[in-house]
Amino acid sequence: MKNDMFNYSSLAELKAEFSGFDLNIPLLKNTDILKNQIKLQNLIIPNRIAIHPMEGADATLDGSPSALTRRRYQRFAAGGAGLIWFEAMAINKSGRANKNQLYLKEANLNEFKELINLIKNISKIDPYTVAQLSHSGRFGDNNIIVFKDKDLDPISISEKDYHQITDLELDYLQLDYLKAAELAARSGFDAVDIKSCHRYLLSSILAAKNRKGKYGGSYENRTRFLKETIKKIKDNINIDITVRLNIYDALPGGWATDQKGNPQLEECKKLLKELEELDVKIINITASTPYLKPHINRPYDRGSYIPPESPLQGVQRLLKLTKFAKDNLKKAIVIGTGFSWLRQYGANIAAGMIQSDWTDLAGFGRQAFAYPNFANDIFKKNEMDKNKVCISCSKCAELKAAKKKAGCVIRDSNIYLPLYQEINLKNKKE
Repeated sequence: MKNDMFNYSSLAELKAEFSGFDLNIPLLKNTDILKNQIKLQNLIIPNRIAIHPMEGADATLDGSPSALTRRRYQRFAAGGAGLIWFEAMAINKSGRANKNQLYLKEANLNEFKELINLIKNISKIDPYTVAQLSHSGRFGDNNIIVFKDKDLDPISISEKDYHQITDLELDYLQLDYLKAAELAARSGFDAVDIKSCHRYLLSSILAAKNRKGKYGGSYENRTRFLKETIKKIKDNINIDITVRLNIYDALPGGWATDQKGNPQLEECKKLLKELEELDVKIINITASTPYLKPHINRPYDRGSYIPPESPLQGVQRLLKLTKFAKDNLKKAIVIGTGFSWLRQYGANIAAGMIQSDWTDLAGFGRQAFAYPNFANDIFKKNEMDKNKVCISCSKCAELKAAKKKAGCVIRDSNIYLPLYQEINLKNKKE
């Protein structure tokens, strides 16, 4: 078991550490390349920094943005990132992860319009905005599963308290995605994400090798829901389509994964090409599930869960998966991941990867929670302030797991430290 702490005093020291891996990670001292625009048909992504979807779990009970939600996106908008990928928004009531997850619907459309207008008015660069459309599946309050799973059942459902979704229900669910996409377009979002990661519902369908019926078994059946939903949206709504995609599950027998949990990426390679043919504009890279293997999709060196590897190894894996996606696409834009653990040097790795054509944009998640102004500092100072960066302590993830409002306990302590202390107090009593 390894839990190495981040302890690099220079970029050269970090570069030397990376040299021990089988992939020579590129990096640049000068980060000016991150200022470059990307033209996306009639739209522009103003620079190469993206903010990943980070759930704050602070919506109102009807799914509308609360004052705390608006504060978070106001900070992101002022921070200078060229793309803001919104946190998961439920596509129907049964798909909510918890009672405080965002839920875009006709009744609160104006609240989302106001939030997008707030972002556009505060930002000086008009960031590209993506609405992540999601159904939480087994990780939601309604415990809706695609198939029984020996690895995930023990941590997500009880023996009797679940519902296995039927093919007919999945047919109708495509229409819920279509309606949500229409609402996102009316709200002013530039794109929708048909979220297919972390073993939420659509990600589970990709892994449903032992499910019977038209949504399980063969590759064609397991990718059917995602591709048909994309086609419906493309044919009916004028909005860009994106996908946050698990490149592989890292769970035995899972999506693009062998029986030992190792990557077998041929199916993913095929899906990437098919998504591009369907005119999916952006692929946002991730892997596995934070509910079982958090070290795969967010390497960290602090927290109660001790990963079985060095976090630097986890970062290297994510950067390698990003390169894999970029190498297998011709025109779709790739957003890389794995940069936040690198602290103040994340921008240097991002710049090197963009110059080397390993990715098009660099996505930062936890970094945005901790240090929402990080992009502005990169552009103005060519570096991030090491005293403001995310320290990968995982407390924000612990808050979300406890169904508390989530944010940076360390850098935004006035709001989030008391909530984190409530968790500790509850654990001590139990």
